[in-house]
Amino acid sequence: MRKLKVLFHINENERWKIAFGNINNLINDAGSQNVDIVVIANGLAVYGYTDPEKVSVIEQLSDAGVKFEACRNSIASMCINGVACIKEELLPSFVVIVPAGITEIIKRENDGYAYVKP
Repeated sequence: MRKLKVLFHINENERWKIAFGNINNLINDAGSQNVDIVVIANGLAVYGYTDPEKVSVIEQLSDAGVKFEACRNSIASMCINGVACIKEELLPSFVVIVPAGITEIIKRENDGYAYVKP
């Protein structure tokens, strides 16, 4: 089987649980060796990377090979809008910070990733 390339886009913090279910179902069905999964969080979903309960699940998925990214623009805008600031250095070490989530989404789709928005 050819490796499935899948991009999960989360921009609402309350959508993480659905994303976790989708990702686990995909891994269980296709097998972790047959999938290349990237999760891009932007907007308020970047707070998921600071929630200990979510981070526990995210870390398990990361250990299974899922890649996690956070939008730097979204992180920066939280402080501008008066929402609680996120310090990039406090995010889990396995989270890659990308300059612009939207650009990463477009690049991944251009590279053949299927786009999933839980």
